[in-house]
Amino acid sequence: MELPKFLLGDNTDYPDAIFVIHTDYPRFIINLADDEVEWLEDFDPSDEKELETEVENLISQATDFYDREIERYE
Repeated sequence: MELPKFLLGDNTDYPDAIFVIHTDYPRFIINLADDEVEWLEDFDPSDEKELETEVENLISQATDFYDREIERYE
């Protein structure tokens, strides 16, 4: 099965949360309400420097994805 790069997530136990799930490496879930990130990968310490730059870009992409999806609902 091919998954989209980003998915929206919803849970009634967290009514104020806005979850965006990134399905490619590095996989993560971000709550855009408070910018908390939960990583679904285990990272090697040597990967951390390389990922720092990529993470900023991915979080920006996640935010853009959410904004685009919300515009489509309106």
